[in-house]
Amino acid sequence: MAEDRSSTLSALARLVHGRTVAALGTLHAGEPFVSMVPYAVLPGGGAFVIHVSRLAAHTKDMLEDSRVSLLIMQPEGGGVAAQALARVTIVGGAQETGKDSEEAYACREAYLARFPEAAPLTDFADFSFFVIRPARARFVAGFAQATSVTAETLAKALADDAVK
Repeated sequence: MAEDRSSTLSALARLVHGRTVAALGTLHAGEPFVSMVPYAVLPGGGAFVIHVSRLAAHTKDMLEDSRVSLLIMQPEGGGVAAQALARVTIVGGAQETGKDSEEAYACREAYLARFPEAAPLTDFADFSFFVIRPARARFVAGFAQATSVTAETLAKALADDAVK
């Protein structure tokens, strides 16, 4: 049983670290709103980083209501049925970092390690980093392979030294 859990968490980590884009769910005027965001994982695996413009609807949404979700999904194709695609929904809270804070520096470092081409955008005044701290996650590895994951377990699975 423990080996199955370990295998599941390894598959979850491979999915999250193997993709670069997530669907971001926010509340927009009280209604669900979904957009696309590139993301990085902070060292230690305990949080996600996004870099967004204040002009974007999702940024305004997060500033008004910090509750968010991220959906990260296996790419389509390869003969895998749509219903069998691996995916994880991460539920948590988003918080903007202070422009010159240590947290902003750590976010910038993690984000640019993944997206070096985004460096010029980090100097734009209307862009800022948001940290998404997971509260829980739901991972579906395929048909009849769903599991709920705590924030602590997710962080351990995503920690740099845990990824195999």
